[in-house]
Amino acid sequence: MYAATVPTPLGPFTLVTAPEGILAAGFTEDPAVLLAELPQPLRKHRPAPGGAAVEPYTSAVTAYFDGELTALDALPVVCSGSDFRLAAWREMRRVRPGATISYQELAARAGSPAAARAAGAACAYNLVPLVVPCHRVRRSDGTLGNYYYGLDAKRWLLAHESGSGVR
Repeated sequence: MYAATVPTPLGPFTLVTAPEGILAAGFTEDPAVLLAELPQPLRKHRPAPGGAAVEPYTSAVTAYFDGELTALDALPVVCSGSDFRLAAWREMRRVRPGATISYQELAARAGSPAAARAAGAACAYNLVPLVVPCHRVRRSDGTLGNYYYGLDAKRWLLAHESGSGVR
C-alpha cells in the first residue's frame, strides 16, 4: 500500500493505492483520514511513500486539473460494497466530464430505478471521489445535493469540467 499527495486548486489531494489500483482518495494531505474509511482489514496498514508506485495516478490527477478532463477515466479503482453500490460507482464513471445525472437517473442506470436514496448513499460512501466522480450527481430538481468536501468544491469541479473558467 502506497500514498502520495498532489497539490490541486482545491487543496492537497491524497491517493492511497495498492498494486491493483486506487483504494481511497480525497482532498486531504493526511492518508490516515482516508485509511479510516477503508474496510477493517486494510485500516491497520500504513502506506509507504508512493514514489514511482503511484506515478501513473498522481500524473493523471495533475493532468485532470490542468484541463485533460478524461485523464482519470482509465485509472483502476479497488472498491468493495453491495452489488448496487458497485453498479452505482461503475455508472458514475460513465458520466462524462461536463455532464451531470440525478440520483434517480443513477439509481436507474445501476439497475434499481426506485433506489434514489441508495444512489445518494453510494455517493456518500464513495472512497475514490474525483476518480469515481460523485460530484457529477445532483438532485432531480437540478440542485447540487451534497458533496463530502463541500458544495464549493463540487461547484468548482463542475465549473472546471464545463469549461466555464472557474479557477
